Amino acid sequence: MAAPNQPKTDGKSYRRYKDNETNAPEWSEWIFEGDETHKCPEYVLSTPPCQGSCPSGEDIRGWLNIVRGVEKPMGGVTWQEYAFRRMTTANPFPSVMGRVCPAPCEKGCNRNQVEDNVGINAVEHFIGEWGIANNMTFTSTAAETGKKVAIIGGGPAGLSVAYQLRLKGHGCTIFDDHSELGGMMRYGIPGFRTPRTVLDAEIKRIIDLGVEVKLNTRIGTDITLEQIEKDYDAVFMGMGAQSGRALPVPGSEAPNCVTAMAFLKAFNDGRLQHVGSRVVVIGGGDTSIDVATVARRLGNITKINESDRPEHVIAGHVAHDVASVSARQGAEVILITRASIEKMNAAKAEVEHALSEGIEIKGNLTPVEVVKGPDGRATALRVAEFEMVKNETVIKPGTEFDIPADLVVSAIGQAVDFTGLEGFDNGKGLMKADKNYQVPNRPGFFVGGDVLQPHLLTTAIGHGSIAADSIDHYLKGNDLEKRPKVDVHFFDVNRKLVEKGLKLEEYNHVQATGTDSSNYAMHNFEDRSSKHVIPSNELFLGHFMDTPRFKRVEINLSAQEALGNFEERLMTLSEKDVVAEAKRCMSCGLCFECDNCVIYCPQTAVFKVKRDKQATGRYVDTDYAKCIGCHICADVCPTGYIKMGMGD
Repeated sequence: MAAPNQPKTDGKSYRRYKDNETNAPEWSEWIFEGDETHKCPEYVLSTPPCQGSCPSGEDIRGWLNIVRGVEKPMGGVTWQEYAFRRMTTANPFPSVMGRVCPAPCEKGCNRNQVEDNVGINAVEHFIGEWGIANNMTFTSTAAETGKKVAIIGGGPAGLSVAYQLRLKGHGCTIFDDHSELGGMMRYGIPGFRTPRTVLDAEIKRIIDLGVEVKLNTRIGTDITLEQIEKDYDAVFMGMGAQSGRALPVPGSEAPNCVTAMAFLKAFNDGRLQHVGSRVVVIGGGDTSIDVATVARRLGNITKINESDRPEHVIAGHVAHDVASVSARQGAEVILITRASIEKMNAAKAEVEHALSEGIEIKGNLTPVEVVKGPDGRATALRVAEFEMVKNETVIKPGTEFDIPADLVVSAIGQAVDFTGLEGFDNGKGLMKADKNYQVPNRPGFFVGGDVLQPHLLTTAIGHGSIAADSIDHYLKGNDLEKRPKVDVHFFDVNRKLVEKGLKLEEYNHVQATGTDSSNYAMHNFEDRSSKHVIPSNELFLGHFMDTPRFKRVEINLSAQEALGNFEERLMTLSEKDVVAEAKRCMSCGLCFECDNCVIYCPQTAVFKVKRDKQATGRYVDTDYAKCIGCHICADVCPTGYIKMGMGD
């Protein structure tokens, strides 16, 4: 056990002694004379690192506790619906994100210090699919405010802000220059990763809240920004960054040297039918993997008209569908990355899938030139080894070589198209915003998503949620609040008391010493969620047994099987396995009712709260007349919810 005022040690097993240590400390003094510290248990709510790592700020611990049965559903709903409602408080796209999010939450998970992270995405995937299968809808109980917000861009940021604003009673109109909503979820991610029926179902829930939509409408071209300002009370700019960056090398103007964004849009529009026999992709992130796997699936066709060349299709000309009458052959796809394969930004699982599908990845190379033939088309990409000298790329002499190519795809970044909105360009092809996602010196203008900095879909969703809060304050004439240090959707103990039927005025926290006999919400409770993410060394990891993760089935295709295969690869877990996986969650920073503190208290000072007064997070209490400050309850608390305090 840890000594008073000392942090617990790193790792799963706590050791009383160091190697070669021979002198035992007087443990009895710490236990039986611990009351001299004047410290007793406090119940401290912290943010778990999964949630702290989630850009959309989901209450991950909360909905995992619902799935596992710790937090009971209220109002007679099933645990599935209760978890769905909690999950979609922050993220209205659980089925999409359960598939494609690279899960920074899982990288942050404290369970990694035991054996392996909790499969958070797998549980989210299951709940999202359940929501679609059971026709879950969103409803708003807020009164209509009469205020109207224009949302420029119908991608994840724009849809997120529309969803949150409708829940607050504000009118919303989405303007999008595409024929369908979804942004990068639709036009940047292939359908075998995000099935369009799933995407459509999750978008429809948001629109059905009463969101007006104007498609094929570009602000600055089809309607002026001045007119938008006149007709609406606030504006959210979420145009995204759907223009790709061309290769910054000679020859990149060749017609068959295209950007990843143009390539993926042509494919997702259904226009791109073939890619030639040799495709070279330059990148290293998830987008480059998407391009490579799409190119491998499309392959090439043996009989082709001039108008069928991929560059003509990508430029917007609909190709003749000769794929149905010609033999489709597998394209040779090579991905070039400046990083080593091990250090690519793309998700490791996606890299492994690409390799298994026959895509060759060459690392530690940089493009030097696009080699063109007499007709001006690219015939090869010249690459070379390099080294970085004072942030400059220096080519290693004698290492250059050519990779033949019928199509060269640049997946080195994204850019914002500011046509008609040039005044918002910060000079770097992006926009600026403050911590409330308000555009500096433009009251009433707010921004979010890739237009700020191209990043994850979940990042854009999080931007939308925070921006909606800021827009709500603005529309009400309130000052924009300072955002908390840990900016997430917090677990709310008071909400649980309301659901239980306990009156807040009777159970309101008072900061006082020894409140065990009073009817307050939490006795000596402190909510540190907005400023503290609890690390693994504040947990009792020795409580948790090694339990293998329940993993989703992922269909791995061979090089031949990938050809023409556009079926989904990622399967959902069964309900039984989803519940079992949720039980692996350690509920960091919140009681999950293990009873350790009650069992191990030598003074019987820690006791269970009476059932009719219990709520999640209010499961145990302390009789301070009995407590001697021995700190055993804090030592054996697996989640770090109990801290020794009150005497500081």
